[in-house]
Amino acid sequence: MWVILQQIAPYAVAYMIPLLVTALGGLYSERSGVVNIGLEGLMVVGSFAGALTIANLQGSMPGEALWLGLLAATVAGALFSLLHAFASISLNANQVISGTAINMIAGALTVFIARNLTGSGNIQVASFTRFSVPGLTDLPIVGKLFFTNTYPTTWLVLFILLISYYVLYKTVFGLRLRACGEHPHAADAAGINVYRIRYLAVAISGALSGLGGAIILTTYSGEFNGTVFGLGFLALAALIFGQWKPLGILGATAFFGFASTIANVAQATPVLAKIPGVILKVFPYVITLLVLVLFSRSSQPPRASGEPFEHGKR
Repeated sequence: MWVILQQIAPYAVAYMIPLLVTALGGLYSERSGVVNIGLEGLMVVGSFAGALTIANLQGSMPGEALWLGLLAATVAGALFSLLHAFASISLNANQVISGTAINMIAGALTVFIARNLTGSGNIQVASFTRFSVPGLTDLPIVGKLFFTNTYPTTWLVLFILLISYYVLYKTVFGLRLRACGEHPHAADAAGINVYRIRYLAVAISGALSGLGGAIILTTYSGEFNGTVFGLGFLALAALIFGQWKPLGILGATAFFGFASTIANVAQATPVLAKIPGVILKVFPYVITLLVLVLFSRSSQPPRASGEPFEHGKR
């Protein structure tokens, strides 16, 4: 079992990282009081922007193209999320419907543009190269699991996780953001611009979701094809399972990452190959549903999550 765990750990971590950064994006939005189920669509937009940037630059700037692609995906995700912010915050539209519209528009629009550019709708790009962290691969237990065959994006996202924890719980901005998600009218009475905080939170959500889509592209996918395989919805599940807390989300995405990887590599593992393939394919999704059912009663989302805010009205 230990040998199997060592074999699948690098793949599980690679699968977990885009989930983690996207769920962190959803955390910012929902902590401010705006439900964002458009994470899937924002990931698709980020994947498309990243693919387009990398495809155009990898010939002339092979060293910088991948990082510029991640940057383009982050900016594109932030800009596209402003549609959701405008509908949900300025127009007080139903946030679930607005998020659903984002998912539908993103997939259709990006595939349409990709088909007009390439003829097939697919954009193939280069990927990051795996590496082992010098000096840490020899650590007992964790060395082989987490410091061998990693991607640079893994450490980027873990840094974002630490920054997010600090911002949400140790800064004035984080306090104001959480206040807007718990008691927006009290925050407004205290002089906090609830509209501005929520716009910023949704933009951050879009930026991190776009980055998540580009990370899929530049690690294990290598091709834009108009989908991110439902990881945006899985990130939402991780957000709920993680109780809207950064460290909880880390644990939830690690759990889902390993569950999904077990299903994907089962046929190459003699011990798991004996299990029927259908059971292994549905395993991650059944686990997700069971987790949501078991933890739904104890979930404590931000009190004002999903509720529109109007200045001067209570």
